[in-house]
Amino acid sequence: MASSGKKERAGGRLVLVVVLALALVVGGGYYAAWAVAGEEIPRGTEVAGVDVGGLSATEAEEALRDGLAERAAAPIPVEVDGETFPLDPAEAGLSVDYAASVADAGAGSSWHPADLWTHYTGSSDRDAVVTVDQAALDAALDTVDAEVAIAPVEGAVGFRSGEIRTRTPEDGTALDRAAARSAVLAAYLTGESAQLTTTAVAPEVDEDDVRRAVDEFANPALSAAVVLRFGASRVRLDPEDYVTALSTTEDGGELRPEVDVDALAALVDEVTGDAGEPVDARIELRNGKPRVVPAKPGVTYEPEAIAASFLDAVVLPEGERVVKVDGEVDQPEFTTRDAKRLGVKEKVSEFTTYFPYAEYRNVNLSRAADLIDGTLLLPGDTFSMNGIVGERTRENGFTEGTIISNGVYKADLGGGVSQIATTTFNAMFFAGLEDVEHKPHSFYIDRYPVGREATLAWPVVDLQFTNDTDHGVYIEAFVVKSTPSSQGEATVRMYSTKTWDIESRTSDRYNYTSPDTRRLRTVGCIPNTGYSGFTVDVTRVFRKPGVDAVDHTEVFTTVYTPSDSVICLPPQQSGGGGGGE
Repeated sequence: MASSGKKERAGGRLVLVVVLALALVVGGGYYAAWAVAGEEIPRGTEVAGVDVGGLSATEAEEALRDGLAERAAAPIPVEVDGETFPLDPAEAGLSVDYAASVADAGAGSSWHPADLWTHYTGSSDRDAVVTVDQAALDAALDTVDAEVAIAPVEGAVGFRSGEIRTRTPEDGTALDRAAARSAVLAAYLTGESAQLTTTAVAPEVDEDDVRRAVDEFANPALSAAVVLRFGASRVRLDPEDYVTALSTTEDGGELRPEVDVDALAALVDEVTGDAGEPVDARIELRNGKPRVVPAKPGVTYEPEAIAASFLDAVVLPEGERVVKVDGEVDQPEFTTRDAKRLGVKEKVSEFTTYFPYAEYRNVNLSRAADLIDGTLLLPGDTFSMNGIVGERTRENGFTEGTIISNGVYKADLGGGVSQIATTTFNAMFFAGLEDVEHKPHSFYIDRYPVGREATLAWPVVDLQFTNDTDHGVYIEAFVVKSTPSSQGEATVRMYSTKTWDIESRTSDRYNYTSPDTRRLRTVGCIPNTGYSGFTVDVTRVFRKPGVDAVDHTEVFTTVYTPSDSVICLPPQQSGGGGGGE
């Protein structure tokens, strides 16, 4: 048994010796393989197509720089939807890390069996190591995106011509950024195009946002009027008034209602007085019919204070749409109610006279008509033409013309204004108003109605009449100017509630008187061929509207003096006075 154990120990030592011997042989070979490999890049190795096999790290990096210099700086073609755009690598933040690329290719000694295997068996082509400045790359892609992207159409709600207008949202397109980055990196150094794709971009304001803005804001806003309450005064703004001040704006993907503060303030100013001053109601003609222009309270307020409350009010139910405005209120003296009570609702008289061409008539008659036009007589008011037209001076807009003075024609300021007096008198006559003062011309002028005419002389001869009805009387006056080929027209109309139907009856002429002949040496003397004077009666017949029976009558008796013949002699210093225009 002892002998057997010794044999076993001897065999074990032999095996150990053999193993150690083999290890020395293998280790020596592995060491020899590592030593022979050294720090060279494996033969047959290429980086981005540049052969660097068998080169040291320094040699390989230099070879790589030379081999990739042109490709590394060449623009990268990027294609999007059939369009091609060059991308500068430097501007896009792309560059080659040459040292890292060489290291990745296997430069430097290594004990790793795989590295030794690669060194002796050869290597396939490797990609270069590329560094990327992501911010620069995104900026470069922004430039491309700006060329190809289509912005989404945002949903919108607005108002135009008093109606709601909506814009349907639509998707836009933009570069698929993640895919674009990968495609650009893959194409870098290859000379090939980077194929970029687009992706849909949804609008911030979608159809639900539009529908919500219409249902919750636009429709309610146009459903009823909004009342602004200034103390005891109430100002009504109808939707057609304030709709131009309303709008919506995108805010965080929603449509937020807005009101233009300045536009709203302008609307309020239209229905209130300027600078806080009240404005009385008035009558004006529209399309030939009298209409009441409402009074305006004078208010002072802060426009911004109305805006927020106004937006709240326009979505409330009818009856609750009231905005209380803090401010001072001053009421007008003549209110809208006062104006409506006057009953100025129809034309009750109209009269037109005609005149031959003369430029001074165009000037003087037009000026007088402009001053009379728009006069409103309240019940009991007395009209005074001298009081309304004023003295006929150049400063008051009048010029020199022909007047009657001391029974003869002469030149003076305001000549021809009696034509407006006569026209106004006849309009008053047929309106049935009370005659207070009128003076016919001293002798008859055939373009005027006989016995129904009036003259003026500042300040002693006036035309006056009283509104003795229960209604207001609004006077319209205008002139159609004469031309060398056409006569002029002067028209006066009166508007009120019809109180009387008027008939005019004119008697035959009687008590004729003969003219004299005058020889004058006055400056401005105008020759004249004389004619007889006479007396005539005009009867104004009053009837209630629609009634045949006569209510009462009024007689106007006019005595016309003869119109003397005038022979003008060389002028001398002389005096004169008084007369009609």
